[in-house]
Amino acid sequence: MDIFLQQIINGLTLGSIYALVALGYTMVYGILGLINFAHGEVVMIGALSSLTVIRLLADSGLPGPVVVLIGLLAAALVCMALGFTIERVAYRPLRNAPRLAPLITAIGVSIVLQQLAMLTWGRSYHSVPALLPAATHEVLGATFTEVQVIIVAVAALTMAGLMLLVNRTRLGRAMRATAENPAIAGLMGVDANRIISLTFVIGSALAALAGVLVAANYGIAHYHMGFILGLKAFTAAVLGGIGNLAGAVVGGVLLGVIEALGAGYIGDLTGGVLGSHYQDVFAFFVLIVVLIFRPSGLMGEKVSERA
Repeated sequence: MDIFLQQIINGLTLGSIYALVALGYTMVYGILGLINFAHGEVVMIGALSSLTVIRLLADSGLPGPVVVLIGLLAAALVCMALGFTIERVAYRPLRNAPRLAPLITAIGVSIVLQQLAMLTWGRSYHSVPALLPAATHEVLGATFTEVQVIIVAVAALTMAGLMLLVNRTRLGRAMRATAENPAIAGLMGVDANRIISLTFVIGSALAALAGVLVAANYGIAHYHMGFILGLKAFTAAVLGGIGNLAGAVVGGVLLGVIEALGAGYIGDLTGGVLGSHYQDVFAFFVLIVVLIFRPSGLMGEKVSERA
């Protein structure tokens, strides 16, 4: 029972991060019908940018949480500028191109960002200073840290705020109108180009937050950290129903729990042949199953092919 509860706690932490990243995927897809495979690298840039600022301020005498918050704000600004640039330079010129062209471009942007990060921060793993509360608590034999509590709480509040933004504000109405039909939204006075750029900016800010949370959770950051994370978050978006914000949240949390439970029990199930380091298998197994049996996802709806 304690192992099960422990893996549920770990899965909720991991799933909260997946959900944040998946929201970036699903926002862009909902408006453009485009899979932004460079989104994982934006998460990585956010983590490394925040780490740079945190290291500069680590000995400044400021409280640890304040230093982390400043690092987060700096990372958000960097990622928002990066997301805006990616949309304007890489995706906007291909908006009316065949679907394969922006897909290949997205993969190319991902590789370029990885190489730029490697040139800037090097190939080494970078340790993250322990500036957040590190106390450990126990419940029914399972343990959790205050960092895990912070991750789940911050992710939940952020996702709730995004839902309110999309469903209760003027900007959100413009985003939903643009997603429905950019041409008609333009006739109603909506600047579709501006809304699309803002969508990339908001998604990139979420990616920066996810990058900081990942670095805080694992204590390290690396130029290649966004690749697998991005693929898993994409899997979460597909699982929940890509293009559906609530689906991205459900898919992210569900995928995190499935992966954590798999990592906890795969050794027993395979007689010790496979260990917990095979946990990545579960994410992609889920992706295959979903694509076979329910391509629209758990909460997705069938949509007609765009012209």
